[in-house]
Amino acid sequence: MRALKRKPAAISNDQRLSTILEICRKINSERDLPSLLNLLAREVTGIVEADRASIFLLDRERQELCSIVTLDNEPIRFDARLGLAGAAALTGQTINVEDAYKDSRFYKEIDEQTGYHTRSLLAVPLKNREGTVIGTFQVLNKKAGVFKKEDERILEDLAQHLAIAVETAQIVTELRRNQKQLLEENKNLWKEVRGRFTAQNIIGMSPQIQSIVRLIEQISESPINVLITGESGTGKELVAKAIHYNSLRAGNPLVVLNCAALPENLMESELFGIEKGVATGVEARIGKFEAANGGTLFLDEIGDLSLVSQAKILRVLQEKMIDRLGGRKPVPVDVRIIAATNKDLEAEIKKGSFREDLYYRLKVIHISMPALRDIKDDIPLLAKHFLDRYCREMKKEPKKLSPGAMRSLVGYGWPGNIRELENEMKKQVVLNFKKTITEDDLPEYMVIGARQPMATGRIRSLKAEVEELEKRLILEALQTCRQNQLQAAKALGISRWGLIKKMRRYGISVL
Repeated sequence: MRALKRKPAAISNDQRLSTILEICRKINSERDLPSLLNLLAREVTGIVEADRASIFLLDRERQELCSIVTLDNEPIRFDARLGLAGAAALTGQTINVEDAYKDSRFYKEIDEQTGYHTRSLLAVPLKNREGTVIGTFQVLNKKAGVFKKEDERILEDLAQHLAIAVETAQIVTELRRNQKQLLEENKNLWKEVRGRFTAQNIIGMSPQIQSIVRLIEQISESPINVLITGESGTGKELVAKAIHYNSLRAGNPLVVLNCAALPENLMESELFGIEKGVATGVEARIGKFEAANGGTLFLDEIGDLSLVSQAKILRVLQEKMIDRLGGRKPVPVDVRIIAATNKDLEAEIKKGSFREDLYYRLKVIHISMPALRDIKDDIPLLAKHFLDRYCREMKKEPKKLSPGAMRSLVGYGWPGNIRELENEMKKQVVLNFKKTITEDDLPEYMVIGARQPMATGRIRSLKAEVEELEKRLILEALQTCRQNQLQAAKALGISRWGLIKKMRRYGISVL
């Protein structure tokens, strides 16, 4: 007698359960969507003894089913209203057919495209936590007989785990895509910021400005401290940014603190941070030194710091450690200091209002910013730069200055320096609808100041002239802004605290 041909041994329930548990473990650990679906398609065919498996995701906007992966790795996309897989997705019901070609819902064109012949088919919907169908899990051609109720239960149970895993994987994929996009945007913004504040973008061909540009280039790879001095509006902060963004610390933070803008009782917590619970309702907060760790701290108007704050900053420079307000242990910091002031610090030292030891700690490199009236040859370049910039930013038609207007700008004394010139050009872009700006469009005091020569025998000191003009500008700004100090300060291009100090100096009171 001939030996009987043996059938393949059926999978035992214990084997099936063990495999399902292993699949669930893999589902919960896999975050790459194609890998996850490929894993399921491969494993499930063995459990339910099918010939092949397909997993489709539902595109609701386009009403289409698309397969990220099939067992033979051939992607498929079709109208969800066609076929048994689509019917399972749109009805949310399990579909089990013994002979697909006898079911009117079967979409024969897919078999024609792939060359595969479908006999039996089992399709279950993939539902997320909210019960919304997000796709279909389908197996084809039971190797022995037809798909049974037990196969339906297995596929439905796996579909629950799979739907959650698919959503999680989609979220992870979206987060990765967003992260990549944010990194790219950050990279582009970084290039833009760095390009905007390079030393080459400091406008001016005068010897003074070119000397400053060369110095910035020379100290670009050094972490030493820098002191920038000069009148208000001469571009001290712009130079500080150029130093930082040209340095090896450019990839780390540049933190700015205006020392004149904070009252003394807040200065310590602002500089060094504060621990939670120091006072009722106080939350922990890091200070400017910690925020600038690895980068640069720009201390503007450092000449306005109290002697107490100066002593604490000196200690940080010496020990490279800070003590938070209410803290119990010092915190190490690595910070480069760039300080700026419009005061004569050597005179302040003689008066006893500035520490000499701190002065020399800060003044490793000293940059003295020239007043605009001392670099008159740069005024045409600066005026054109600001006009072009604000026309571009405000999407206005390009403007130019008439020869007479340019003579007035060059001849004017500019007590507000470059900031005053910038504000005037910005105002002309906003308020002047003509293509060419003439003398008549400029403020009268600019034109008169440029035309009127000094009378012999009536020469006044430069300081007296500047103070008189500064006082008049403050009064005009307050009158225009109806005595609102904040608005007047913005119009003048200074801080409110800076305006208050100048008002006190000149004996100006708000009406």
